[in-house]
Amino acid sequence: MGRAVACVASRMPISTSQPGSIVSILLIRPGGIGDAVLLMPAIIALKQKFPQASITVLAERRNAATFALCPEVDRVLHYDMPSELLSAIRGRYDLVIDSEQWHRLSAVVARLCRPKLLIGFATNERRRLFSHGVSYSHDDYEVTSFLRLLEPLGITGGKVEAPFLTVPAAAMEEADALLAPLGGQPFVVIFPGASIPERRWGAERYSRVAEALNDEGYPVVVVGGNGDREQGELIVAAGRGLNLAGRTSLAETAAVLARSSLLVSGDSGVLHLAVGLGVRTVSLFGPGRALKWAPRGGGHVVLNRNLACSPCTTFGTTPPCPSGARCMREITVEQVLHQINAFLTPARHARSRRQGAKENK
Repeated sequence: MGRAVACVASRMPISTSQPGSIVSILLIRPGGIGDAVLLMPAIIALKQKFPQASITVLAERRNAATFALCPEVDRVLHYDMPSELLSAIRGRYDLVIDSEQWHRLSAVVARLCRPKLLIGFATNERRRLFSHGVSYSHDDYEVTSFLRLLEPLGITGGKVEAPFLTVPAAAMEEADALLAPLGGQPFVVIFPGASIPERRWGAERYSRVAEALNDEGYPVVVVGGNGDREQGELIVAAGRGLNLAGRTSLAETAAVLARSSLLVSGDSGVLHLAVGLGVRTVSLFGPGRALKWAPRGGGHVVLNRNLACSPCTTFGTTPPCPSGARCMREITVEQVLHQINAFLTPARHARSRRQGAKENK
């Protein structure tokens, strides 16, 4: 069905020349939180190139709230709400960028908008729907791939500097209220959830990490959705910290991360939030493609067993695992704690020196 619709839509006329000016832009971003976060550097680069342009994002309900962390976005419409999808199609845009990597429907929607300029990834029949198709590789960091969509506009060599997300003041205030029981102590955030079971490391392992962190003077704060509450209770048992799973909005989760010393997480949207906020991370990868999704830079450590069978996820689809997600099970608590301590030990020593200086005054 998708191929047939794409074939019909490709016959609709579209300009192949750049418009004289770009003042109205639509970006299409279905998918999860991670995709949305890693699209932000491209949105920022677009706004820098076209500062007078109005930017609308057509997202899904599951990732739309992410764009509240990007002041460059003027309006968010919902791809999975018919009235708002129709509003997007009826809009008048100089430029439409479809950031979906594989599925064809978003490319059809982009074509129905009849913009002056239409850019998207040329990964299958969808290439026929764009005025400018762009190459895509699973071996490139997703931020880099999204920035490549801007090359037909003459935007090249974009640098990704964190933080590139902005947390609203109201969310910061709510996060501070929730964190008040910690009394200002530095803390580590744990996100035990994942979009699929194969990416979960397990609450029991995370609880052992939390216990060791407590012994070193660091409480933990668990974040996540309603489905992560039970795991959160196990992780913070015996007074190890706060379980905020199911208690925060996406923006408030970002605010909690922004106050933290470090995030420990699997391959997840929360991981990408931390990256966008400039928060240090220790991440656990197995089924997911580390080349495409893993954080970059000195503030991030990626633990990956690099088994012959992994990564196994392709364009968002992970097949059933015959070995019970061995790639995740073989990451040990000791390995995670070693990397956490490599980040926290210098900060702990600095804090001790400051405390000693105060006591000697």
